[in-house]
Amino acid sequence: MTTLLYDGSFDGLFTTIFEVFEYRYKDVEIVSRERFHQENIFAEIHEVITQNDKAERVLNKLEENIGKSGIHDLLKVYLSEDPESEQLILSAVKQSIKHPDENILQNYADDDILKISKICKSVSRERHRMTAFVRFEKMQDGVFFAKIDPDFNVLPLIRKHFKDRYQDQKWMIYDLRRNYGILYDLETCDFFYPDEKLDLNKYKQKFHDEEKNYQTLWQRYFTRTNIVERKNLKLHIQHVPRRYWKYLTEKNNFYFLAYLIDYSDFSFSIWFLSEIMYIVKNI
Repeated sequence: MTTLLYDGSFDGLFTTIFEVFEYRYKDVEIVSRERFHQENIFAEIHEVITQNDKAERVLNKLEENIGKSGIHDLLKVYLSEDPESEQLILSAVKQSIKHPDENILQNYADDDILKISKICKSVSRERHRMTAFVRFEKMQDGVFFAKIDPDFNVLPLIRKHFKDRYQDQKWMIYDLRRNYGILYDLETCDFFYPDEKLDLNKYKQKFHDEEKNYQTLWQRYFTRTNIVERKNLKLHIQHVPRRYWKYLTEKNNFYFLAYLIDYSDFSFSIWFLSEIMYIVKNI
């Protein structure tokens, strides 16, 4: 067994895959240095230095075989942060090299390809939700700030969506779990990596004077447009899972929850109390 260690980057991963073929390794394990814990004392360690030219050669070959859409699917697997993501991508590359005339990503009879398909669907679903559930808050410097905590590392997948949609204002989207974000300054749209994690208690003090008024206005609108007789909580939670609620302006509103209450429904009253406890716990 040969363990190949890389820097965790997308280019670093494909540099590693290039060297698997270059050195003709058979039984290999690809691990980022950040996640590496040596369990097999007999394993040979191979340190990989990221080289863009090697990564490009692999990607160019893949583009010939599975197209840009196929590479995009492999990017989703990489961004999923699944523990098996490196091995799945390596398996897909090996199969693509072995069967260059076939789109191997459609061979769902293969276990690895089936896993890739499932991961892609999950990441795509999370990406779609992030385009819908992002809530911007205006800061004192005029920048619109949003915080997210997605299950997968989808920031690279939503950057174009927000850049195209909000071209006339400065905005930032910050991933709380991974401690990095996107900054758009009307000219460029780049990733930023702060030295310290965001302090949620302090950042609210930097709200623009108008922000709290706009939040109250949005919460009242959301409450007034609700039709109690048509409530379907199971369907609502299915489309807007509770894990997103703590970052949605309209959900951090006790009046909205109170407005939904049906006191004749005991089970709903219990649900309501559990929601209050959930929100208070996560504020």
